[in-house]
Amino acid sequence: MSAELLKSSVNQYLEELPQPVQNRLYESPATCLAIYRLLPQLAKFFIMSMVFNENEVMLRDLDRWVKSNGKLQFQEAIKSMKSLHLLVPGKNSGAVMINLNSTFRSSLKNALTGGEINNSFGVIVDNDRDAVKVSMLEEYSTKKWETILHFMVGTPLATTPSENVLNLLKHSKLMEENEETNEFKITNEGFQFLLQESNSQIWTLLLQYLKLTETLHMDPVDVLNFIFMLGALEFGKAYSISSLSETQKIMLKDMRDYGLIFQKNSNANVFYPTSMATMLTSDARNVRTASGAIDHILQRSQETNKNSNNDDDEDVDQVGSNTQATADGALIIETNFKLYSYSNSPLQIAVLSLFVHLKTRFSNMVTGQITRDSIRRALRNGITAEQIIAYLLTHSHPQMRRLAEGNLEKKLELDPNAKDSLQILPPTVVDQIKLWQLELDRIISHEGSLYSDFENNQEYNLLSTYAEDIGVLLWKNDKKRKFFVLKEGNSQVLDYAQRKLKKNNQYKNIANLSTLHI
Repeated sequence: MSAELLKSSVNQYLEELPQPVQNRLYESPATCLAIYRLLPQLAKFFIMSMVFNENEVMLRDLDRWVKSNGKLQFQEAIKSMKSLHLLVPGKNSGAVMINLNSTFRSSLKNALTGGEINNSFGVIVDNDRDAVKVSMLEEYSTKKWETILHFMVGTPLATTPSENVLNLLKHSKLMEENEETNEFKITNEGFQFLLQESNSQIWTLLLQYLKLTETLHMDPVDVLNFIFMLGALEFGKAYSISSLSETQKIMLKDMRDYGLIFQKNSNANVFYPTSMATMLTSDARNVRTASGAIDHILQRSQETNKNSNNDDDEDVDQVGSNTQATADGALIIETNFKLYSYSNSPLQIAVLSLFVHLKTRFSNMVTGQITRDSIRRALRNGITAEQIIAYLLTHSHPQMRRLAEGNLEKKLELDPNAKDSLQILPPTVVDQIKLWQLELDRIISHEGSLYSDFENNQEYNLLSTYAEDIGVLLWKNDKKRKFFVLKEGNSQVLDYAQRKLKKNNQYKNIANLSTLHI
């Protein structure tokens, strides 16, 4: 799930809420700030132009601010704001006038200026004597979250996730429970979930958590306010639970199980948000995207050679800083389909094993091969070729990115009008993974019987011709004296063999039940 798709999923949930619930949400400054961050870029621009302006504006004026090639983005931005009831009709008649939702405007203004925030950003406890170290919080959240992922992959664990987590995995259909053995098995959706980025994985579970709370008749406003508040808290600080509602206090246990907050014990009066919680509504990107790299190259190609040389060093530093967060598990893929992953994380290795045939493991690296069988296994488990390619692209080594940027820059220098795209992964690998998926999509299975081991050509020709005449022959090989009969026609062919050849028992043995893949 990409960042834009993630934001779209969260916005879609918010848009489906009744308008009275939306208006109650807008009473919280922290929630308004989080919703603002989830909006399209153009919608953010419109809101910032209106939040400190109490007067109504004409919708036509907003349209004039947008160039002709941005009309589609304009329509999407307006549609998104109207669906969330952030834009309301003006009071004046005649021309089409609009204004910001007054509750949303007031709360967002308070969030931006530090006005009346009413503890919506939490209450910091400054005199916490037993303050928790940041390193411990990181270790705690990583352990909690990876326990869930390891359980989904099937890694043997000393401790399993809590009952609440297991219920959520079942409710979200990421895993299913065998009623007889009570064992959990990952589903196709679960395999797809494992290939997402961490932030997308967290929000996938939280969206399902929100739907689960509806069945428990929990107040959706309290639930959403608490989740959005976690995204606005400061990592490593202690926060009091005194300002939380009863519903939010109940949520503390669930958030502990997901690794979003830490409490020294269940009765503690303070809690600590982890880094996983504070990135819930963050716009920061952990990995540099291909489109961002192309924009960067196009800017550099328009500069002089002298400035370009200076920027090369800056670019290396920028790429390095942008990929530090994903240094663990960085991948190198060769044109011969060999793969190297610089990781010693059992979770990273387990995820790779979903679509890679792993061969060797070292202290800080594993090697493997992308094969037809490994990709087909992943495809049968519900993972698509696009998801595999996206995972390889997201975790590609910084050196692969720099090499791809350098190659594209050279092409642009020779032909500034070239429309070549940034190719971080070897094109042969990308194309072959897609072809393997198409190959699997073309396969059709038929149940029936395979006839073989005939004594002579006369017997083979007699039965194969009869099967063809009655329309049940699906495949035959004259050289090997074999043919395949559909399941519904098998009894007719056997009866014919008994009448003509008087070898009923023999042909019952050579007519083996099997499946033919075409």
